Formats: sequence, C-alpha cells, structure tokens
Amino acid sequence: MDAPTVPVSLAKPPLGLSVASFVSSFDRFAVSPMLVVIATDLNVPLSASVAAASGYYLAYGLTQPLWGVLSDRFGRVRVMRGALVAAGLAGLVSALMPVLGALVVARVVAGACFGAVIPTGLTYVGDTIQPSVRQRALTDLMGAAALGTAVATGLGGALAGLVDWRVAFTVPAACALACALMLRSLPEPPRLGMRTGAAPGVGRYVGMVLGQRWAVLVFALAFTEGAIMLGVMPFLATALEHAGIAAAVAGLGITAYGLGLWALSKVVKRLSGRWSAPVLMSVGGTQLCAGFAIVTVHVSMATVAVTALLLGGGWSFLHSSLQNWATSVVPEARGTTIAFFASALFVGSAVSSWAAGPLAEDGRYPLLFGLAAAAAIPLTVVAALTRRRYGALQAARPQPQPE
Repeated sequence: MDAPTVPVSLAKPPLGLSVASFVSSFDRFAVSPMLVVIATDLNVPLSASVAAASGYYLAYGLTQPLWGVLSDRFGRVRVMRGALVAAGLAGLVSALMPVLGALVVARVVAGACFGAVIPTGLTYVGDTIQPSVRQRALTDLMGAAALGTAVATGLGGALAGLVDWRVAFTVPAACALACALMLRSLPEPPRLGMRTGAAPGVGRYVGMVLGQRWAVLVFALAFTEGAIMLGVMPFLATALEHAGIAAAVAGLGITAYGLGLWALSKVVKRLSGRWSAPVLMSVGGTQLCAGFAIVTVHVSMATVAVTALLLGGGWSFLHSSLQNWATSVVPEARGTTIAFFASALFVGSAVSSWAAGPLAEDGRYPLLFGLAAAAAIPLTVVAALTRRRYGALQAARPQPQPE
C-alpha cells in the first residue's frame, strides 16, 4: 500500500527526518577520532586504517545517483526507510569484524546505505517547502546533522578510548533501525511522475540533470568543498593524537565543529532572508580558510577547537547556500540532482582523505592543513561569483503569468 502524499505546504522538516539526519551524521563522523585506536587494535598502520573512513565516504558518494533516481522513481520515504534498515544491519556487522579488510567492507556497505538519508531528506524539504523559506528549513535539517556530528566526535573518541571502538558502530546501527520504524507514518511528497501521470525512466532523470550546465557547476563546487572540508577535517583528531593526546580527549577537541555548525546554522537561518547567497558563501569560505590556516601554524587542543568551530561556521554559511542552490537548478528531477550533489561532495572527500593519508602517516600536518587553507580561496571566489551570475540570469528570465 502506497504511503499517503503530502501537499507542498510545510514550514520545517518533519521530526523523523531530523532524527534520521542526526543518526546518519553520527555514524559518518564517529570514526574520525577512532582511526588511531582501530589501527592499534587491529595492528595495522594509520594510513591503512584510514580506509575505514575513505571507503565509507567513497561508497557514500558513489551511490548517491542511484539513491536519487530511486527516490524520484519510487518515493523519498520508501527509499529512506529501506536504506536505514540496510545501514543498521551493516553497522552491526561492522562492530563484529575481526580484521581490517572485513571491517572496511562492512563500513563501505554502511556508507552506501547511510548515503541515502541526508540527500533524500534534503530532497523531501525541496519537495515540500516553498523556495522563499527553503534555506531556513535546510539549516534546520543541517542543525540536526550538526548535533549528530558534535556527539559523534566527542562520544566516538570517548567510547573508543574508554570502552571499545566497536560500541561506536553499534549505537548508530541500532538507532538507524529505530528510525526506519519512526518514518512509517511520514507522508510521501508528490513527484514528477505523479503529477504528469507517467513516471520518467532512469535515463531521462539523469539526462535532465547532466544536461543542465548550472547543475554540473554546482557538482564541481561540491566536489571541491568535500575535498577541502570533509576530506581533511578527520585529520584534526589524528594530528592531536600524533602529538600525544589520547583519542578520548582528541575527539572532544573536534566537538567544537558540531557545536559551531549547530549554533551558526541558527544564524544563517536568520540571515538567509537578508543576505544574498554570494555574501553567505563568501563568509563561509573565509571561515574555512582561516580555520585551516590556524592549525597550519600550530596544532594543540586550543587551536584545533578554534579551527573546528570555524569549520562549523564555514559549513553553515557555504554548504547550506550550495545545498539551496542545488535544490533549484533542476526542480523536475530534484532527487537525482541532490543525489549527484552529495555524490560529488563525498567522492571529493574520499579522494582527499585517501591522498592525505601518507602525509598524516609521516606527521606532515602543517603541509596538509596549509593546502586545505589555500584551496578554500579559489573555491570561495568561484562559488560566490557564479552564484551571483546565476541569480542575475534567473531574475532576468520572464516569469510565467498566472492562468
């Protein structure tokens, strides 16, 4: 029996979506402060244990187009619930793996399945919330994900250092299964096929998206942002551990990221109606650059906490603006668009974390963080200028007259 549909009239994300976003972020970020502990427990080099994170990110990113097409074709809620069940089971298996290779495989499956949650949630917001207030709703969803990040970076390291790193995989797995039950009553938004009477095929959805040059540009910006932000940020914890700080304490240093993201997402929510998207992007990019520049000079609990706070602010301002842009470039295939957007983001993070592994293994953190700070400059400039151009073209386009 199909889920009931919901009219496009909501003002904020449903609670079930926020909880699922929290759980997905927890699972994604809990591994960062555990990499050294996992490497020690499984008797492998740090550069090898990084595969548990980069493999997760890569699977998370590469499966996004699949989830997007499936959600456009079969429904947002149906796809999200199925993915949560599979992610929960993969998480439980991760906690049981005795060797690195098996652990990486389990984390790859978990990443592929958890990858459906936040992008599909963003698409649900795009389907059900008016464009004039959509960025505010997106920042609400981002706030829930930020809390998951904050709890994961703090609790993940504490569980790994004081109890066992396997517990940190068990907790989000159990929560994912609970979320699948929680979303049973969430109504399904109307989709293109439901409105036109015939659902387009997979090829048409993909063609709509990849044939739009603005969409391809947004994907390129997301790839770069993911490489700079998500690919390098996990090494803040390993840099602290490399300096002799315990995993449980190192994870607490990065907790400032989630707290900053949560707090500043509220600021972005207020400013989104007053400041233009290019201005928001410029502020966010400046925070990214400044944050990585600080730890380029010196790594300590204090500098990492300040950097994590700035990165949270940068993500709030820059990423929410890119997300909002992505929901509008191809509205007829919004699910597929958001999926490609997330795919680019996490493929970028996977490539970056893989490339950064040898630098971290050698303790060359100043070079790693310095490269991230430098790369944030062209990202910010290109994002702000092209978003301004896109807005000008949209404003010049003739508006359809009411019938």
